[in-house]
Amino acid sequence: MKAELESANDETIAAAHENLTQTSDLKEAVANADLVIEAIPENLELKRKVWAEVGQYAPETTVFATNTSTLMPSKFADATGAPERFLALHFANHIWIQNTAEVMPHEGTDPKYVDQLVEFAEQINMVPVPLKREQPGYVLNTLLVPLLSAGMYLLHHDIAEPADIDRDWCNSTGSPRGPFEIMDLIGVRTLVAVIESNENAPQWQKDFLETTLKPMVAEGRIGLEAGQGFYTYDANGKIVS
Repeated sequence: MKAELESANDETIAAAHENLTQTSDLKEAVANADLVIEAIPENLELKRKVWAEVGQYAPETTVFATNTSTLMPSKFADATGAPERFLALHFANHIWIQNTAEVMPHEGTDPKYVDQLVEFAEQINMVPVPLKREQPGYVLNTLLVPLLSAGMYLLHHDIAEPADIDRDWCNSTGSPRGPFEIMDLIGVRTLVAVIESNENAPQWQKDFLETTLKPMVAEGRIGLEAGQGFYTYDANGKIVS
């Protein structure tokens, strides 16, 4: 996939755009859809509302997939009216480089739809990772979240600065990014949503939310997409400070 990106030119980009249709009309968008992938904010009530509408308008053969990072598909599968056709298809950040696609059913998902989404992921040049059952955070975030939480803990308790924490991690493990650069990539608003939705978040994390993350959002320091987060970035996404 990376090689395809590097070889892209104006002609291939224009051809890709020709295959895209944009609309703000949900009914029109899903009327003839074989697959609907939802990637709206991590808000359970909002997801249930949108999926109820999708279920109303989509054909009876449509496969429903959520890209949720933290919510369990079983919490809103019934909103579609067809929970057996509902499951999660979770993409990693920067999917054009880290092209992982986690496919996760809930207890009521018909297994044939897991197979269909694994095949779909392969068709779009992703690397599918099928899960056997529901797991908060899938495989990737089950591994990643403790690292990010540890980074927040170290900063909140004034143990070390983000750049030093990241440098220690990268130098010691060979990883290209440390926890704070990863958090900038994910987006600070997503971090806020994840902590707010976690009923079991420890008190220090709730405090970090109020003292650090929410003020960052208010200041527009929402991460790589804004050029500022825990780091400042240039136009090419490189850290400058």
